[in-house]
Amino acid sequence: MAKLILLNKPFDVLCQFTDPEGRSTLADFVPDRGVYPAGRLDRDSEGLVVLTDDGRLQARISDPKHKLAKVYLAQVEGVVNDTALAALREGVMLKDGMTLPAKARAIEAPDWLWPRVPPVRERKTVPDGWIEITLREGRNRQVRRMCAAVGLPCLRLIRWSVGDWTIDGLGLGESRAVPARLG
Repeated sequence: MAKLILLNKPFDVLCQFTDPEGRSTLADFVPDRGVYPAGRLDRDSEGLVVLTDDGRLQARISDPKHKLAKVYLAQVEGVVNDTALAALREGVMLKDGMTLPAKARAIEAPDWLWPRVPPVRERKTVPDGWIEITLREGRNRQVRRMCAAVGLPCLRLIRWSVGDWTIDGLGLGESRAVPARLG
């Protein structure tokens, strides 16, 4: 039976099991060995990482051709407005081409959110807001680049879900095994 593990990855953790420079990795949080991330989450992003020991399932989760929805919560610098949200919903031109349309909506700061260490830089003269954005593709640093392209630089990024799997009930740095079927 394949293993499937959900991890709520903290900020400043590499999405791999080893690092020659001694930085924090998945090995610090996932006791199981022989599992690999199905998709990556940047070191400066937080939230859900799905890990499995099943190569076919890993490919199915991470390959953009399967268009598995991934939901992100982004704290952005600036006022979230209808123009920016409409641009995200239509698709944004990036250096590597046009993105697929995303679902995007303004949200309140999540009341369940853990404090980030180190804290997000706050500037008294610049407002910030939150966007929930759902993608069905997975380009490198895509949410950050999309937000920047619409004039809302990303300050903090949390992946809430991949398919039906979420970080609901997982504390920061916690992992749990779940049934190994596509969410």
